[in-house]
Amino acid sequence: PPSASLSALPVIRMLLMPWYPPPAAQCRYALGMEDGTIPDSDVTASSAWSDSTEAKHGRLSTGEGDGAWCPAGAVFPSESEYLQVDLHRLHFLALVGTQGRHADGHGQEFTRNYRLRYSRDGVKWLTWTDHWGQDVVSGNQNTYDIVLKDLGPPIVARMVRFYPLADRVMSVCLRVELYGCLWDDGLEAYTAPVGHIMHLSGIPINLNDSTYDGSTEHGMQFGGLGQLCDGVLGGNDFTQTKELRVWPGYDYVGWSREALGQGSVDIEFHFKLPRIFNTMQVHSNNRHTQGVRVFNKVECQFKPGILQPWSSPLTLDVPLEDLKDPSSRTISLPLGARPAQILRCKFYFADRWLLISEITFLSDAVDAHSFPPNVPVPNPEFATNTPRPGLPVAKDDSSNTAILIGCLVGIILLLLAVIAVILWRQYWKKLLSKVSQLGRRLVCVTELVVETLKVFPPVHEEPPPYPGSPPYPSLSPPVSPPLPPSVPHYAEADIVSLQGVSGNNTYAVPALASSSPGADAAPVPELSRQCLIFKEKLGEGQFGEVHLCEIENPQDLPILEFPFNVRKGRPLLVAVKILRPDASKNARNDFLKEVKILSRLKDPNIIRLLGVCVSNDPLCMVTEYMECGDLNQYLSHRVLLDKTGPSNDAPTVSYPALISMASQIASGMKFLSSLNFVHRDLATRNCLRHIKIADFGMSRNLYAGDYYRIQGRAVLPIRWMAWECILMGKFTTASDVWAFGVTLWEMLSVCQEQPYSNLTDEQVIDNAGEFFRDQSRQVYLGRPAVCPQGLYELMLSCWNRDCKLRPSFSDIHSFLTEDAMNMV
Repeated sequence: PPSASLSALPVIRMLLMPWYPPPAAQCRYALGMEDGTIPDSDVTASSAWSDSTEAKHGRLSTGEGDGAWCPAGAVFPSESEYLQVDLHRLHFLALVGTQGRHADGHGQEFTRNYRLRYSRDGVKWLTWTDHWGQDVVSGNQNTYDIVLKDLGPPIVARMVRFYPLADRVMSVCLRVELYGCLWDDGLEAYTAPVGHIMHLSGIPINLNDSTYDGSTEHGMQFGGLGQLCDGVLGGNDFTQTKELRVWPGYDYVGWSREALGQGSVDIEFHFKLPRIFNTMQVHSNNRHTQGVRVFNKVECQFKPGILQPWSSPLTLDVPLEDLKDPSSRTISLPLGARPAQILRCKFYFADRWLLISEITFLSDAVDAHSFPPNVPVPNPEFATNTPRPGLPVAKDDSSNTAILIGCLVGIILLLLAVIAVILWRQYWKKLLSKVSQLGRRLVCVTELVVETLKVFPPVHEEPPPYPGSPPYPSLSPPVSPPLPPSVPHYAEADIVSLQGVSGNNTYAVPALASSSPGADAAPVPELSRQCLIFKEKLGEGQFGEVHLCEIENPQDLPILEFPFNVRKGRPLLVAVKILRPDASKNARNDFLKEVKILSRLKDPNIIRLLGVCVSNDPLCMVTEYMECGDLNQYLSHRVLLDKTGPSNDAPTVSYPALISMASQIASGMKFLSSLNFVHRDLATRNCLRHIKIADFGMSRNLYAGDYYRIQGRAVLPIRWMAWECILMGKFTTASDVWAFGVTLWEMLSVCQEQPYSNLTDEQVIDNAGEFFRDQSRQVYLGRPAVCPQGLYELMLSCWNRDCKLRPSFSDIHSFLTEDAMNMV
């Protein structure tokens, strides 16, 4: 059989290769119930109380009809009523949201508990259960609050049904939303032996595939998906787990050579359609001190179609000399661009146990043109397009009439296409020209990423006071410090492309004279790639990626200028920005420029650049990262501590803690502004939990919904941007002050919603136009329920139309440290 030896495994061991598991923590996009992307025809139900409570009204945060879906029948005791959503394609679902019927205060019905059932084909329905086998999901306690439920484990489904439950005869109503992303892999099921139980010092380590949703018979699992494709990578110690309240060994599926009775673990993968397979990536444990090692050989066979024969085996050897390190790792196995719809791989034991946490494939969808001619591509319409034997077959009509009809149809279609293009262009022109009603031609929003355009300033008029915002008593008018002649006022940025080469935000830095203090960047230490252990990919950009890595025994690396806030013997979490080797020369220059900028940032509240790997490709820069993640994730899972004490078991955060965090952010921004640096993407997603201001929120898929994509050319955080940034591409320290006000609003709202969540992206842009026109029609973010009036007035001063009247970060920091803590 053909063989391919992995002699380059030391390079693979570096673990900085791209890894593409379904990102459960990041794959949380709303799929379209609330915004109408899912059409009414795809939302159905078992019954409805009336036309005004049909299934189509069961959309989260909408109030059409009578405000929700309400079934006609009783949900007790039959439990047979359901609301169904059809996504038409397989999706990875990580979260669901529910809400009752509020109907502007007239509704009284909600669903306290429900079950979820899902299907991949519309025929076989499965009941979702959590890690402990519980299938009842806690719902709502009132008619208006949205309750989000993390699906642990997540599910892969095309159709989802919500079954309301009740403990007595009562009326229930429901509004729902699904959160996830498209399941691009095409994997429908895998077949594998049932995992075994390992006994360590008398403690059972259960290594079964506990989330597998298929069938189990005679020691084999088939027809479903489970932990081998859930995106969770196991750690070095397989007895530890990343999930809460689960048993030891949960992150891995493991098999014993002795219990299995053979020298290999055979796993078969079934895909919906044929694909071209380039690489298989397997994350495996290698704790050899306990009899666990990475497999030493893999044999894979390929079946191009269900009715096609198996190919001859492809053998891939894994050298054992690199497996002395007991840490888990990802092994990348080249599959040689082979076509297949079904794969069968044998993973050969190298020791008594084999433990695997994740298997993914890098593959490409194929069509009839790219697939080998001797392999038929399944065609769902084959049966209707192929004439049956015995039926007459129509002959081609080559008459002039047929030709004339064909020409007319072609001309009509061409005209329709031209009309559609014209209407689309007029729509965008109308949308983006609303800000030019004063007779002054403003720069179009879509030109923001091309160049910074200046508009001549209007004649200054004192802006009328906005409602509910008296002059701020505690802050004197900000006085800008005198700047060198070479630095524009308020550090106006001359860079307008917000996104860096690795997808992160880039700081805007004015051109400094070579003699300016601090202009020279500090030398950056060179780190060995071998000390970086890959954990997960945080995000990516056009020319690079951002990875979460660990550095083991950081105390042994004097170039890191230890100490860090990490115990001795524990690894140090770092973020690694990697430039792809095929990046352009300009991208490489931008990458090195970013290194130079970050090397100058030495402040306790700014992430530090720890080192670089620039001696050879791929270029890398290594920055700090925090074990607790970013501030948005931290706060969104907490509730504000009530004065009377915690009212439930949810984690809490106190008002003084929020103010302390805000003052640290202000301190970091005060340092940036002292260097005349402009951040341009300040938000809670760009602040780490132990407050350090970062810059890679833009690269993370988790926060894709926070950015507005302009005709595919750029992404902008318009909900955090000052009006002059949106309309004129003018980024200054004053616009960072505006973003700080929005960030403070996020924190006091405990990150429960987006800024301007009631406005669409286009309406946010329109609101920026209202700030420009200054006719008292602009909309401000409302005061959070827990926000003192004095602190809200600080926010309003940050959102002052006149950027010169916004407070400086020095004033903000002083206010937060001296006054805000005492407000009620």
